[in-house]
Amino acid sequence: MLDGVMAAHMVAVIERDGHHDEVAVEEPMEIRVDGQALSVTMRTPGHDEELALGFLLGEGLIDGPRAAGPTEDLANNIVAVAGPLTRDPSGRRFYTTSSCGVCGRGSLEEVAVTAPVAAAGPVIARALLAELPDRLRQPSFARTGGLHATGLFSPEGELLIVREDVGRHNAMDKVVGRALLDGLVPVHPRVLCVSGRLSFELVQKAAVAGAPILVGVGAPTSLAIELAEDRGLTLAGFARGATVNVYTRPERAG
Repeated sequence: MLDGVMAAHMVAVIERDGHHDEVAVEEPMEIRVDGQALSVTMRTPGHDEELALGFLLGEGLIDGPRAAGPTEDLANNIVAVAGPLTRDPSGRRFYTTSSCGVCGRGSLEEVAVTAPVAAAGPVIARALLAELPDRLRQPSFARTGGLHATGLFSPEGELLIVREDVGRHNAMDKVVGRALLDGLVPVHPRVLCVSGRLSFELVQKAAVAGAPILVGVGAPTSLAIELAEDRGLTLAGFARGATVNVYTRPERAG
């Protein structure tokens, strides 16, 4: 869960028209693997090791937990991850903004990461799927209005892990990274829920993590639906109040 100390690092106070506003913090973070710079992402500070591990898993560069933490010189905004990588990134470096998890990558073939088809089950009542966004705990969003959230839920609707970030894909990576460290990957039969729209990269990350169901408050894109159907993932959007739209694999939505 998000504790008060961590949430405090995610919020800054600025002066506006003689008033003080709380805004979400956004800073760059570099991921190094075996001392070599691999990726730079714009993110909200906090749970950086989880973010690094979730990102690397989603890119197919690791397949299990790795040691991750500050560099030896304790440099700010750098996370050092132990190798080896499961595949050669071919010298490619990633730059990721807080709004787009796949910007700059030229083709679906380059973006796509091999993920097994989701295992069968669980079956969850539609009414419960519709409620999941309301069960997300978002203390920093409540203060700033500028953060996305991802939560990992049990099939019974219990919130197990929740993370916030200015980037929706970063929030997902943080949750997946935490689940990886806790031995919960593949995350099946648990459910992932996001506070915004359902984009291709979120479905990709959910599929790689082994999620059977991904629920969102907002709308899915056409490519997100296509990928979810291909990987056997139940994709549900517009989860608000008592209603939810199920776009793929409705057999899991009772």
